[in-house]
Amino acid sequence: MSTRLKEKEEKILRVLECLTEESAKGTPIIVEGRKDVETLRALAVEGKIISAKTGGKSLLDVISEIEKSKAREVILLLDFDRRGKEWTKRLKQNLEKAKIKPNTTFWNELLRLVGREVKDVESLVTYMETLKRKICNS
Repeated sequence: MSTRLKEKEEKILRVLECLTEESAKGTPIIVEGRKDVETLRALAVEGKIISAKTGGKSLLDVISEIEKSKAREVILLLDFDRRGKEWTKRLKQNLEKAKIKPNTTFWNELLRLVGREVKDVESLVTYMETLKRKICNS
C-alpha cells in the first residue's frame, strides 16, 4: 500500500516540478480562480499565472489577455470537474484558432493521477499533505 502511495506522490511531484520549470521559462499558466493562483504559488510556481474566471471574465476576455501577453504557448490547468473540463476544451479550441499552442499535458497527467480524488487545482496542496500523512502512517 505505502509503496503505491509513495510512487503516486513522486509522480505528482515530478509533474509539479516540470510545471514549475515550464513556468520559469516564461510559459503562462491559465487557471480558473484566485485560489488556484495561490495554490500554485504555494507549490513554488513563480511564473505568469492568468486567472480565467475572476472579475467576471468571459472566454473572449481570457483569449484577449493571452494574445496581449504575446505568448506562443500557454499551459491550461483548469479544474478537474465537469465545468473545468468544458472550459479546458473551449479554451483549447479558441487558442488553436488564435495560433497559440495550448499545452494540456500537465492537466492530463494530474487528472490521470488524482482524477477522482481532487476536483480542483486549489485542493492540490491539501491532497499532497494528506498523501504524505498516509505514507508516514502506513
